[in-house]
Amino acid sequence: MSDPINPGFTPRIFSGIQPSGGLTLGNYLGALKRFAALQGQGAETVYCIVDLHAITVWQDPQMLRARIREAAAAFMASGVDPAQSILFNQSQVSAHAEMAWLFNTVARVGWMYRMTQFKDKAGKNSENASLGLLAYPALMAADILTYQATAVPVGEDQKQHLELTRDIAAKFNHDYGVGHFPITEPLIEGVATRVMSLRDGSRKMSKSDPSDASRINLTDDADTIAQKIRKARTDADPLPGAIDGLKDRPEARNLVNIYAALADETPDQVLARFEGQGFGAFKPALADIAVSALSPITAKMTEYMDDPAEIDRILGDGALRADTVATPILEKTKQIMGLLRSRP
Repeated sequence: MSDPINPGFTPRIFSGIQPSGGLTLGNYLGALKRFAALQGQGAETVYCIVDLHAITVWQDPQMLRARIREAAAAFMASGVDPAQSILFNQSQVSAHAEMAWLFNTVARVGWMYRMTQFKDKAGKNSENASLGLLAYPALMAADILTYQATAVPVGEDQKQHLELTRDIAAKFNHDYGVGHFPITEPLIEGVATRVMSLRDGSRKMSKSDPSDASRINLTDDADTIAQKIRKARTDADPLPGAIDGLKDRPEARNLVNIYAALADETPDQVLARFEGQGFGAFKPALADIAVSALSPITAKMTEYMDDPAEIDRILGDGALRADTVATPILEKTKQIMGLLRSRP
């Protein structure tokens, strides 16, 4: 079957998550839940724990291994089936790093310096940032294009990186006069692709936020989830009947979007039910649906984490399957670039 937007390419979806700390409700609604829903929809699904990205800043080795396993447990507990999808950690497939180097010769330095995430993470002391932190968008492009992925589910904050991937693919195809790489399409959908902090509706919910009260972790128990929602910042005004009425109320809009995403409804459907009511009524209802959705995931994660050897087996099997897709594409890329291939 050929992809309708990129004719000649197998429809294939790729995405990944960094194992850089406990995953949150934002990771679930913006990524994991969507990853599971995309399975069996006509495209191959390849999902990756991007541990090479994680080491662009120093990581404790023992903690990093534990976080890789925890991320794998979160994928599977959220519905990603290793039998339906390829699930693996990035460092077990060397094609990612090799393709990244090839793309380092295609991407321009100016492109890298324009990446807002580098500016945010490096801060004022950018001269002391690792070279990997500057160059990692080329690795991100390699993650995607090593599989000739035709689509990537992304949040609004990742659009710039996908645009860079598209630029690299287009420049490579132009420079070598080939149609080797697809121009990967973004899949931006859903009402909570960007979940915001429970303490500040203008900031993304983040696992790196110093305040644990700002986020709901996938490992939080039911009482903790309810307490965090009860203490979430809101305002004193009643809820309107439509989402347009929350234009200047970021905290309220965030909670309504979270409810809608958990309930598989639109924000307007949620507001029609709660119109005129305050957060004294809304927050308990949100807590109930959050606990109902997340408690089974937390329980399944615990089960998986109790058997780390099985997680390692699944990731190893996924890496072998990923390698069978990635290696021929990498080898073809080297051939196109004129690199001599004579090893038996």
